[in-house]
Amino acid sequence: MSRIGFIGTGHIAAPMARFLARTGHDILVSDRNVDVAATLEAVCGATVAPNQAVLDCADIVFLCLRPHVAEEVLSGLTFRPEQRVASVMAGVSLADLQRLCAPALDITRTIPLGFLEQGGCPLAAFPDTDLIDRLFAPENPVIPVPDERALSMHFAICAMVPGLLDLIATGADWLGAETGDPEMAEFYATQLVSGFLAAMGRTPGSLAQERDALATEGTISLQMTRALKSGGAHEALRAALDQIGATLTRD
Repeated sequence: MSRIGFIGTGHIAAPMARFLARTGHDILVSDRNVDVAATLEAVCGATVAPNQAVLDCADIVFLCLRPHVAEEVLSGLTFRPEQRVASVMAGVSLADLQRLCAPALDITRTIPLGFLEQGGCPLAAFPDTDLIDRLFAPENPVIPVPDERALSMHFAICAMVPGLLDLIATGADWLGAETGDPEMAEFYATQLVSGFLAAMGRTPGSLAQERDALATEGTISLQMTRALKSGGAHEALRAALDQIGATLTRD
């Protein structure tokens, strides 16, 4: 088992730390987020320390900082040549990581989401998948991508998740207003979507097949898909993804 350190301790780092502690690794977390770090110390026995102390003790380091502070924080730290580094920071390129983490050379970028802890979270990785596969598979499928631009597009599509949750919340609000029971309306809406996705096939084309099986002529499902399309929902989604993708690939 490895000693795994986290620089940055927040919404993404915490479930990864819990998952890795459960699979037998020793966890060290930085004290940047005092409340989350204290909870990880209590729940999974993580060692809480300043950033440099985490680096000094860790064989593997996850960089989980907000991208806009990465330069400031990492430029003041000293890495070791033999350390393996994994970054989950969108928009921080491999070239920048190589500069900031030198002399460490074994650097991987990946994209976790919070439900990684329960398994089933697809983990796109670049430039190789060895480290991520060893730590998180088979519970979480690891997806190799051909280049850094492709990884950035996977980051962009992850941003679609809160957008979809926002749409589901709008539907739940509508149902709650119609039924007078907003709490049960939210439960029903979330279970409806999560249950359907969990039961859906995983073969290529399944999304379109399941959509077309529901949205047949004369159904309210077809009424919904047509209304969203004519209302510009699809164009808005594509435009948002284009904008996010451009931000992530901007030099």
